[in-house]
Amino acid sequence: DIVPRPTVQTDHAITIDAPPSAVWPWLVQMGWGRGGWYTARWVDRVLFPANGPSAERVVPELQHISVGTFIPDGPPETECGLHVVELQPERALVLRSNSHLPMSWRRRAALDWSWAFTMRTLEDGRTRYHFRSRWITEPWWFTVGGTLGIVPADFLMSRDHLHGVKRRSEG
Repeated sequence: DIVPRPTVQTDHAITIDAPPSAVWPWLVQMGWGRGGWYTARWVDRVLFPANGPSAERVVPELQHISVGTFIPDGPPETECGLHVVELQPERALVLRSNSHLPMSWRRRAALDWSWAFTMRTLEDGRTRYHFRSRWITEPWWFTVGGTLGIVPADFLMSRDHLHGVKRRSEG
């Protein structure tokens, strides 16, 4: 309900052979200059060369976030990132952004974007991990461009993210 009536919604999920307690630490340390987004290293190098690789270990000093925490998603000068709007340990982490636009566009276009990372314990103790993205954009030309460009990129990056979290959580 954070982004009502979204223009676009994407859903991705994976089953992880570990309990939510093994998945959660990886989620709370996500972000630019933090634990990363657990995408493939080549993606990080090509799309985000100024950011280092995603973490391969749980980093204790990155385990403390709360509602309102700003999670960077770009170099500091871009002021791009997401705010924690919901936090239910070992169940849900929900982030929201209106800053995922180049600074020069922010007067001509608008974006309201949420990312919801949820976990459900399966009967056998494994975790069903679900990542949902919802957004509204305007004006129309930005909506068309975002749908044509962002949705395919979201598919690739979300798939990498899910497998990255799975590999780390199971390890």
